Amino acid sequence: MNKIYDFIGIGIGPFNLGLACLAEPIDGLDCLFLDRAEGFNWHPGMMLDSATLQTPFMADLVTLADPTSRFSFLNYAKQIGRLYAFYIKEDFFLMRREYNQYCQWVVEQLNSLRFGHFVQHVDYLDERRCYRVRGVHARSGEGFEFLTRRLVLGTGTTPYLPSCCEGVAEHVSHSGNYLQDKPRLQGKRSITVVGSGQSAAEIYYDLLQEIDRHDYQLNWITRAPRFFPLEYTKLTLEMTSPEYIDYFHSLPRSTREKLIDSQKGLYKGINATLINAIYDELYNQSLKGEVPTQLLTNAELRRCQRLADGTLELEFFQHELQQSYRHRCEALVMASGYQYRLPRFIQPIAERIAWQAPERFAVARNYSIDRNGGEVFVQNAGLADHGLVTPDLGMGCYRNACILREICGREHYAVETKIAFQQFSLPQPLTPQGAVAAR
Repeated sequence: MNKIYDFIGIGIGPFNLGLACLAEPIDGLDCLFLDRAEGFNWHPGMMLDSATLQTPFMADLVTLADPTSRFSFLNYAKQIGRLYAFYIKEDFFLMRREYNQYCQWVVEQLNSLRFGHFVQHVDYLDERRCYRVRGVHARSGEGFEFLTRRLVLGTGTTPYLPSCCEGVAEHVSHSGNYLQDKPRLQGKRSITVVGSGQSAAEIYYDLLQEIDRHDYQLNWITRAPRFFPLEYTKLTLEMTSPEYIDYFHSLPRSTREKLIDSQKGLYKGINATLINAIYDELYNQSLKGEVPTQLLTNAELRRCQRLADGTLELEFFQHELQQSYRHRCEALVMASGYQYRLPRFIQPIAERIAWQAPERFAVARNYSIDRNGGEVFVQNAGLADHGLVTPDLGMGCYRNACILREICGREHYAVETKIAFQQFSLPQPLTPQGAVAAR
């Protein structure tokens, strides 16, 4: 094979799909995107009828980089005849199902996407100064091979279960598979949901609404000291800005790790409207009598075992009381989130990668991870380097504009450098008129 692509994206989730959209109109840019799945389907196990995104519709695949793009959500709504209905609806937050349908519509417009391509091996060819991407077609098993100057890794995250659940993993449902597992769960006499974020809340609310119909005990247990709402005030949202990324990336590694741990409520919280809906549902059901449910906080899951009768026995540690207790249930849903796992196919190029620690990339400010600083880029894999904006759909366009600037050698899409009113680092001196003094 003689053709060498300018870049190949591996994995087609929302971030690399957005990159494909932004790359499409750039003259002379030759790119390809590969994914082992047979098509685009974003978190199908959590496609609840009432579930919405936690970012406004402008955080689509392209708008914040190119508001004129034909791949915008508004153009999608116009093309399918839903724009006026969306306007009348007066809600900035898309239904999760609607966002998935929008992305699937975009997929149909692009020629650079190759689904059903399972990448197994990436190496570097010194004599041609390029990367070789090899794998097999998911259906036929037939091999493929492509050459590229650069890579953009968008393989995403995988469901995470804590180590205490490893021995009973086959008897535990992860939130990512909730809808597939729901009929089985509702056939049990007791269901426990463990987790503190939006997914846990959505699952608890969904099960709570049908508790009478199926007659089960429902429990929601979280390690957090309370059911934290997602922080969504405007000055806090300025932390999803280029300035804050600059500031965060410049901090010492130890400081960044402490900050990420303390900022979970900024990107892992629950929509306030959902918290209120849960309370209202509990209140309404209590009018008919005692609701067979428990909500418990400050409880860290430390052990999980399956007993002879098939029930699960969980051991929790209550942090404020410094005491352990046991809890039994017939069904367990772990809303324990997702974790980035290094793709195996990069092992042959491990020496070309910059590592922060074993199994952790050192993600440069320009989102590259290679030692040369401009050959291999990552999506949604730099939480410890770029902070809470890493998984944020709203900053995907910004990251993609930065990556394309590095690949093209020029700024095809304007990359904002200052959008926030506040300063995150040391204050800059002001002139008597209040303007920032020139340096």
